[in-house]
Amino acid sequence: MTGCGGDTGGGESAGAGGDAPAFEVAKDVALTGSPTFDTIKSSGKIRIGVKEDQPGLGYLDAATGERTGFDIQIATWMAASLGVAADKIEFKAIPSANRETALANGDVDLYVGTYSITDKRKKLVDFAGPYFVTGQGLMVAKDNTEIKSEKDLAGKKVCSATGSTPIQNIRENFPEATPQEFDLYSKCVESLKNGDTDAVTTDQAILLGFASQDPDALKVVGEPFTTENYGIGMKLGDTALRTFLNKTLTDGNATWTKIYDATLGLSGTKVEQPAVNQY
Repeated sequence: MTGCGGDTGGGESAGAGGDAPAFEVAKDVALTGSPTFDTIKSSGKIRIGVKEDQPGLGYLDAATGERTGFDIQIATWMAASLGVAADKIEFKAIPSANRETALANGDVDLYVGTYSITDKRKKLVDFAGPYFVTGQGLMVAKDNTEIKSEKDLAGKKVCSATGSTPIQNIRENFPEATPQEFDLYSKCVESLKNGDTDAVTTDQAILLGFASQDPDALKVVGEPFTTENYGIGMKLGDTALRTFLNKTLTDGNATWTKIYDATLGLSGTKVEQPAVNQY
């Protein structure tokens, strides 16, 4: 990773208090056979779907307009590898339930937002990665003593985002729990704080971000009880682009580590970059 004057463009930064990485924008990118890249090149910009309510991963500060987090930096890195500077990125907030449609319709060129790779989704979109591995966890109110793990969910209201992998897992594998859904995780968190929900479930990385914002009111309990592989979503069949981004990830371990250290790594948790899946 080499410096470009430290400017990540458009008020974007690494977030979570870390030093914002700066990315060298590739010149004369040779990528043939990718309709998505052809669109990006002709327009001179890239549209990337993201989350904006996940501290440490994908978060938008409403007051400053600044986007921060691990996913935002991964997205900015991928754009730079395709020859697109940060100030030419158009970030678009897309709810979990609308990701496949947004990619299929060409509303966004890529999606980088805690997007778990699954066999079902691979029939609808292509994925580069994984670029991060986590697992489904639980967050409860700080004074909750009844829920210590996923084994304690019977008769409890459990909230997650509509269309997400975690809420599907609750429906299929925890039939004695009552699932609750909102379009945004932040609404689940608000419901938890209001006492309308007993637990929020999603990837533990996301929950740790929320709990770190309000440690007096929230806590993460238990251990992850699934494995989630985060991938970079793109239009189905764009093998050339998927191969290109997989190579960027594979060759960029030092870059990945710097991004992690400036964002999720501030939690004190050390992880290794996962190997990509060349399917």
